[in-house]
Amino acid sequence: MAVIVNSVDKGSPAYKIGIKEGDTLLSLNGEEITDVLDHRFYQSDTKIIAEFINNKGKIKKKKIKKEEFEELGLNFDTYLIDKKRSCMNKCIFCFIDQLPKGMRESLYFKDDDSRLSFLFGNYITLTNISDREVDRIIKMHISPVNISVHTTNPELRVKMMTNKNAGKALSIIPKLNAAGIKMNCQLVLCPGYNDGEELKRSLNDLLNYENVQCVAAVPVGLSDHREGLCKLEPFNKETAAQTIDIIDKFGDMTVEKYGERRCFAADEFYLLSGREIPDFEYYGEFLQLDNGVGLWALLRKEANEALKSYQSVSETHKHITVVTGVAAYPLISQIARECENLQKGLTVDVKGIVNHYFGEKITVAGLVTATDIYEQLKDSGIGGEMLIPDVMLRSEGDMFLDSITVDELQKKLNVKITPIKCDGYSLVEAIMG
Repeated sequence: MAVIVNSVDKGSPAYKIGIKEGDTLLSLNGEEITDVLDHRFYQSDTKIIAEFINNKGKIKKKKIKKEEFEELGLNFDTYLIDKKRSCMNKCIFCFIDQLPKGMRESLYFKDDDSRLSFLFGNYITLTNISDREVDRIIKMHISPVNISVHTTNPELRVKMMTNKNAGKALSIIPKLNAAGIKMNCQLVLCPGYNDGEELKRSLNDLLNYENVQCVAAVPVGLSDHREGLCKLEPFNKETAAQTIDIIDKFGDMTVEKYGERRCFAADEFYLLSGREIPDFEYYGEFLQLDNGVGLWALLRKEANEALKSYQSVSETHKHITVVTGVAAYPLISQIARECENLQKGLTVDVKGIVNHYFGEKITVAGLVTATDIYEQLKDSGIGGEMLIPDVMLRSEGDMFLDSITVDELQKKLNVKITPIKCDGYSLVEAIMG
């Protein structure tokens, strides 16, 4: 599949050989270019023969000499060059199927794109990947690959993902392992389906692959908008504790076998069970922070280090509010009190926003909406500034999940709103100033 060039950077290697906007790129060094991975991989050479069709319809071949990894300077209509690939599954636990109606259209799109796994860390199910793409991952040594496994029981995987090919797709994992491709695996656990004995089976199967470098178990998220969907139960204190025990047992085994811990329970399991979250050292390289694995421990350590810089600060008269989800409220409150103790005259109110928009079982900060913030804070004294974690906003940093912008919420609450990164350093710095 040839691709159309949208624009060419002035002075770039492609510009110098005469490629122009509207030309069609066919190949680099004889390799067909179909998407962003092909383009990125084959443009890295220092000597390239670029084949393209110019705007007069003539096929041209031009030699390019450049620095290693220097960009060719070609731009395309989309970052991926072609369209994102949508998910082929109908998972019984899919959170997108649990979204309320009336949200912006882009939120209902389910991606299952192997390219996004490499480029942005997205998780893929392997049900939407061709043999050619598997071979390309191996040839280009694209690593790591993030995989939503959920279970290694083929029949159960078909049932949970409502896809007849879901079981067969598991055969890709040993192929990637044999090729030395590192894998991070995710298990979304649903009580009565893939927990308990099935969890043991999945961990045993996955952790026997030397290149599965991390397995994360995450509890199913259940919103209040599950009309017509499969009946699922949430984890409770007892079942969460049982899950942690299983994961710890297999984690200890990987420490013995590989010299490092390779399987982890998400922080939410500890909060549900009432157990203390492990220390920073427990989590190794923190390979699955996006799955909520080790976020608490890392934030605590970063905040401790940041607080050491504020052992002597002048008095202030500042009143601010920090907004978070219910899950993180205890930790953020603790850090806020420590900041107050260091600076006389500082007042920090921490608000754990109850999620009415999606449902009270949803407790993470990333799913808090402007609607819930406004309704729960409109009659309270917010102070001169409100801090929010940037995960509440879309990637552009301007809009909440309910399509209300930061600017709109600022005006409604009559307060300055400052989004901050989700790390302890940024939190302490934003509070202390």
